[in-house]
Amino acid sequence: MELTQTQSQTYAPPRGFFRRLTLIDWLFAAALLGGALFALSRYGAYMDYYEKAVLLLSVPTFAWLGWQWKPIRGLMALLAVLALSATALYGGALDAANQKFLLKYFLSSQSAILWMSTLFFLSTLFYWGGFLVRSDFGASVGSKLCWSAVVLGFTGMLVRWYESYLIGPDIGHIPISNLYEVFVLFCVITALFYLYYEQHYATRQLGPFVLLVISAAVGFLLWYTISREASEIQPLVPALQSWWMKIHVPANFIGYGTFALAAMVAVAYLLKSSGVLAERLPSLELLDDVMYKAIAVGFAFFTIATILGALWAAEAWGGYWSWDPKETWALIVWLNYAAWLHMRLMKGLRGQVAAWWALGGLLVTTFAFLGVNMFLSGLHSYGQL
Repeated sequence: MELTQTQSQTYAPPRGFFRRLTLIDWLFAAALLGGALFALSRYGAYMDYYEKAVLLLSVPTFAWLGWQWKPIRGLMALLAVLALSATALYGGALDAANQKFLLKYFLSSQSAILWMSTLFFLSTLFYWGGFLVRSDFGASVGSKLCWSAVVLGFTGMLVRWYESYLIGPDIGHIPISNLYEVFVLFCVITALFYLYYEQHYATRQLGPFVLLVISAAVGFLLWYTISREASEIQPLVPALQSWWMKIHVPANFIGYGTFALAAMVAVAYLLKSSGVLAERLPSLELLDDVMYKAIAVGFAFFTIATILGALWAAEAWGGYWSWDPKETWALIVWLNYAAWLHMRLMKGLRGQVAAWWALGGLLVTTFAFLGVNMFLSGLHSYGQL
């Protein structure tokens, strides 16, 4: 079909992805590359081939994330400033954490994670306050507090990584090796994915529900810290002394975090469809879409994590699969969400059945995450409570 003269003058073909990028976009990517090269030059002697490859591959990955979601740029820049400030304040001496004010009360790993915990609790209160009284101000404060908690949580993890090397080069490791560390990871990942959906769908009405599961995780984290002195940095057990841990665990917890997010959205869906607080909640279509996308993202990453775990098992124990309780329950989680996605895509699963199923998936996932560690033993016994 031919265009009229007017149409031909106004029509503009869509621009390619890279042609849409601005100078700021490219400067952001250049800053990431510069940071990676700096880290490589300064800490390359402590890295093996795989770690160097992961560092370099992270540049295009995080550049793409920053191009797709602009707030992530500010988060990365702020984390770099806070983490580098903390390392400068330490000056190579771990005792500085008890001597310097900023480290003692703000930037040491334990202080930052405690601030994260406090801010998540406050964020939950403000989200719920704004939700119940229909106050945009309360929800806005809750969102800002949630962002602040994410910043402090990631800062705490980065500084903890550095602190582990101050204890000893042979002890230093990425802080995702025990329940204390992975609970921090779970909280910040779940919150970050929620904040993305909050901006993407222009609604803060899901915050009260998602922050409930994050606050529950924070509550467990604080209990675990006090009862087991879990915040103390410990050397890695032999089974975890592998570069596979650096990619398997984060992928796993992106899955856990998004599954938990989907479950809390399912709670909102069930309330909305039952007429409870219906006028305060987004539309059923929006809730259904968030639930589906969260499960789809989680399933993709959980699949990757399961494959990586099998490769790690082959290296550590000589076989890809051993029907260890942790492996078995990971398979159950995978099958549960594979079935949910199959029923949705092939059979058009929607409505309360899908929501109840997503909510039940949280119970399955929680047992795989915590229950196995509490009640079962096996090759993953180093993760027991």
